[in-house]
Amino acid sequence: MNLKDYHLVWSDEFDYEGAPDPEKWNFETGNFQWPNKELQAYSDRPANVFVKNNQLTICSLKERDGEREYTSAKLVTRGKACWQYGYFDIRAKFPKGAGCWPAIWLMPYRKHKPVPAGVPVRADGRPDFKNFTEEDFKKFPRPDIKDRWPNCGEIDLVEYIGRKPNSLLFSLHSGRHNHQRRDTVPYTTVVDFPEGFFDEFHNYSMEWTPDYFEYFVDGVSYCRYNKTDDPIDQGYDSWPFDKPFYLIMNTAVGGGLGGPVDNRMLPYLFEIEYVRVYQK
Repeated sequence: MNLKDYHLVWSDEFDYEGAPDPEKWNFETGNFQWPNKELQAYSDRPANVFVKNNQLTICSLKERDGEREYTSAKLVTRGKACWQYGYFDIRAKFPKGAGCWPAIWLMPYRKHKPVPAGVPVRADGRPDFKNFTEEDFKKFPRPDIKDRWPNCGEIDLVEYIGRKPNSLLFSLHSGRHNHQRRDTVPYTTVVDFPEGFFDEFHNYSMEWTPDYFEYFVDGVSYCRYNKTDDPIDQGYDSWPFDKPFYLIMNTAVGGGLGGPVDNRMLPYLFEIEYVRVYQK
């Protein structure tokens, strides 16, 4: 990877203390049932997310919040910053323990419309389309099919699951390539690392261009997806990535990928030294 053609356009060096910089980060919060049958509530409390000693920590705790058995945090740049293409470099150390599911990933930016009064809403305040009537849909039409997951696209820069303590996952999701389909090859690569590798901080990076995604750990390339990898469809159905996306960092607890939780390993500490975004 040659960074000479790139320049830094956004970063958080976490060279301060307290809450994450509100000029750079928003939170997704709520104690409702998050996707993938995850067990956590997400909060913005200092117990779950804080900056100290030049690093951000997302701390997942065994504590009840409503019907949820655990609490954690989910930071997003939505509403603050988004990017189309670039080189993303995050220096981080993942938590340990079965049940932890930390991730660094991106979702497409789409401006949310205000939800009109009187239509059904979910616990997180978003429209509850499953319970909409015909009149509700007239007031608030459902997003176009291309803007719904997985058609909208999802970029997983890196995922770590504690029940597989020596592995990382690098993935792209689209309408044609996602884990729910069995008729195409998913764009997911699992890479194994030596015992003890994740005891230390490492750089997790990704280059995103109009033609490919390439994934790096400590500057070494471990995976690449080319736009031409799918000989059948190189259009939006397979490659919905030519638009702005925003960055997400979180730790989920349990769920479909996280698996059973080992409570003896909590709290889970997901520690990040810096986040840097470069563009040409």
